[in-house]
Amino acid sequence: MAVVDRILFPPASAQRVIPMILWPISIMMVLHRSVIAGVDGARTNDFRPVYLAAWRFLHDYPVYAENYDTVDPHYLYPPSGTLIMAPLANLDYEDARWLFIALSTICLVVCAYLLVRLFGYGIGGWQLPAVLFFFFSTETVANTLIFTNFNGFVLLGMLGFLLMLRKRQDWWAGVFIGLTIAVKPVLAPLLLLALLNRQWKAVVPAAVVPLALLVIAWPMGVDSGDFVRRTVPYLGEVRDYYNSSIAGNGAYFGVADWLVLLLRAAFAVMAVFCLWFLYRYYRRTDELLWLTVSSGVLLTTEFLVGSLGQGYYSMLLFPMLASVLLPGSPMRNWPAWLGVYGAFTFDSLYSDRWEAFGRILEYNKVTMGWSLLMIAVFCSLLFRYLDMRKAGVEGPLLEEWPRREGSTGGEGGEEPTPVATVNG
Repeated sequence: MAVVDRILFPPASAQRVIPMILWPISIMMVLHRSVIAGVDGARTNDFRPVYLAAWRFLHDYPVYAENYDTVDPHYLYPPSGTLIMAPLANLDYEDARWLFIALSTICLVVCAYLLVRLFGYGIGGWQLPAVLFFFFSTETVANTLIFTNFNGFVLLGMLGFLLMLRKRQDWWAGVFIGLTIAVKPVLAPLLLLALLNRQWKAVVPAAVVPLALLVIAWPMGVDSGDFVRRTVPYLGEVRDYYNSSIAGNGAYFGVADWLVLLLRAAFAVMAVFCLWFLYRYYRRTDELLWLTVSSGVLLTTEFLVGSLGQGYYSMLLFPMLASVLLPGSPMRNWPAWLGVYGAFTFDSLYSDRWEAFGRILEYNKVTMGWSLLMIAVFCSLLFRYLDMRKAGVEGPLLEEWPRREGSTGGEGGEEPTPVATVNG
């Protein structure tokens, strides 16, 4: 009977069953977000101004002559970004958009693989299909494809940058981030990590690549100077639509200027403490944890404190979220993941029954999500610092500091000895 039972009910390993479950779901999620939702598009269309700018660039028409008083998506890339996007204008608009969606989808799948590789996992486990499923279930990835935005390529540049830093291939790290800066400088704060880690060489190509592309593109455009005269000042303004930064949210809801300034200052101070603490106690003991969490802190602070923060920027926080796999990660608490829900959810919080309340929730969910995420990380690291001070320990801080049972000071007035956990 035991033989018959094994034939009828063969034992299954979780290592085989979980990927078998996740792969078909993940593949269908990828296909839906790209082929159905992406191709269908939405009222918001980030690709149209990019395509028009590329066409004007190739045909010697002004690129930066838009009316920035409207709420339509505007073309905000520098001439170096226009040069990179220009080949798209050789195709018909619809063909170019479909090609861009296809390339973005491939790029995001590659990003999922690189993120898994960054944490030391291979293609055969459950991690890759799980990451793919999570990627394409989020608002940030879905709307990047639906709005047909460049964000997927920025994430690719970020992961390439982090991987190359880890492998001490500093020149290539700089090339990856430099190509993204040439189009969108959103990753520029991450160069601080290369400087802090004494990887100075990464900064050189990160500056040279976008500068070289800008030098090439500048004389090719008929109104390149208008990027500096018109577009750069607009980028510094706080707009009250499609803006989830503290200032943008405050402008929309009419929050007092002093309170907006206070909140921005508070999150900046939290970021400074987090970056200092992570640098001092984790850079040498767990470089991967330091890189991924520090990058998330830098970027979340940029989104909140800067003049413009849009919901689909959350994509760049994926490495910090994945740090939950590492012992010692400040993402190992439920408030952080409640913040993740707010910043990443594709759920609509509009309500037919409670219309005003639902509208407030919908318009605040990303801002509150980023804020709660930062507060959770800050509190997690602050409590560890206070535990260290109480324990009188100056060495590398790990995940937790267990005390002797029933005692806070140990025998003879001595401080309890922390029990170190092994960082992964």
